[in-house]
Amino acid sequence: MEEKARVLVLLQLFAVFLLFGVNGDPCEVNMCSNGGTCVPGTGTPFICICPDGFSGDTCNETETGSCNPNPCQNDGVCEATGHSRRGDVFNEYVCKCQPGYEGVHCQTSIQGANLNAKKDVNDCAGQPCENGGVCRDLDGDFKCHCPSPFVGKHCQLRCISLLGMEGGGISESQISASSVRYSLLGLQRWGPELARLHKKGLVNAWSAAAHDKNPWIQINMQRKMRLTGIVTQGASRMGSAEFIKAFKVASSLDGKTYTMYRTEGQRKDHVFVGNVDNDSTKTNLFDPPIIAQYIRIVPIVCRKACTLRMELVGCELNGCSEPMGMKSRLVLDRQITASSSFRTWGLEAFTWHPHFARLDKQGKTNAWTASTNNRSEWLQVDLLSPKKITGIITQGAKDFGSVQFIVSFKVAHSDDGKSWTVVKDETSKTDKIFPGNSDNNVHKKNIFEPAFYSRYVRILPWEWHEHITLRMELLGCDE
Repeated sequence: MEEKARVLVLLQLFAVFLLFGVNGDPCEVNMCSNGGTCVPGTGTPFICICPDGFSGDTCNETETGSCNPNPCQNDGVCEATGHSRRGDVFNEYVCKCQPGYEGVHCQTSIQGANLNAKKDVNDCAGQPCENGGVCRDLDGDFKCHCPSPFVGKHCQLRCISLLGMEGGGISESQISASSVRYSLLGLQRWGPELARLHKKGLVNAWSAAAHDKNPWIQINMQRKMRLTGIVTQGASRMGSAEFIKAFKVASSLDGKTYTMYRTEGQRKDHVFVGNVDNDSTKTNLFDPPIIAQYIRIVPIVCRKACTLRMELVGCELNGCSEPMGMKSRLVLDRQITASSSFRTWGLEAFTWHPHFARLDKQGKTNAWTASTNNRSEWLQVDLLSPKKITGIITQGAKDFGSVQFIVSFKVAHSDDGKSWTVVKDETSKTDKIFPGNSDNNVHKKNIFEPAFYSRYVRILPWEWHEHITLRMELLGCDE
């Protein structure tokens, strides 16, 4: 259509030349459409002065706003500043000029300017946001608004790590509650430290006291975390199913001021649907995620009693805390090496190989154990390419009833497997000694602040109980 209109205008101009020649009056017949006023031009036969709402050589184009058609020259970007038609008033829009040009309409070339400079582009044009993220174009950059539980520059990371209730990475001292139920003549204590998902035993959950009219259980994450969900579970007491049917969630940055969770645009506190029996699990996601140090679960409706086992889901604030593949076996056996391996009773069948050092591995020989107890021993993981490493989870094991674990350790990293850098304490600038485990099974999580980028990671045992023994998982991402 635009091409046809252009051809029509040219034919009209040609007709004007034929009718009036060089000295004739080109406006004797008004060639301007839509009420435009024709005036003789200089260099061109005539000029049309168009009424509001129309433009073009013969007022044949309809304006749909102050920037359409674009009044800016030399690829200038027009931004409307008002909602009325432009007409002859130039304060309804602003021209943003490309490098090398200036003026109201970017009509003036700047002397000495580099006209080959990079022009402003829409950084969202390539759709850089993954997993449903919404892109916002910035000056030379972009920002992705990610739906929960995704995070990262491109929404490429899944913030869904289990944060340590079930595995024990969250210690007993981090869990508190408004009250505790005592049963069986006070012999059974259903304390908050028992509120761990899938916990076994006769007394295996937290339960609020019968007189507690406003019960709650709280976890102190010890630092600000990104929380994207919660998994809940009830329990059975004296053969009777007890669980939380509905609950609210509150959060705090300081442990003093709490905010009840609400979804975007919601005026009332959000009520989460809980469990329907004592054993199955129920997962609820937080969208948007919660950024907090303290997370508090507030039961609203309970069956028999407010009884709970649970796990929190989320990640570090930067989102880069995904398991790197030790437990899932994405890290292959050949990528895990060690200084030595112990053999129980000297038998090959009972060798505690380095590739056994996988978090939560089961079996009779289910961890790496060094052949000697000295500080020259090490376990190494080759991630095949440099990765961002943000933390580590460690665990001990049992050797035929003997509890063994690493009490403290150092961490070294390398890009080539030859030159090694030991992680330093930010304050003392000396080698940092990380606290390890206190038993054979509970997870111990340590965060590397700041994180480091490397292909190879080594664990250097510093102190141990009985024997140097380790199961582990590295945390990080591909950024």
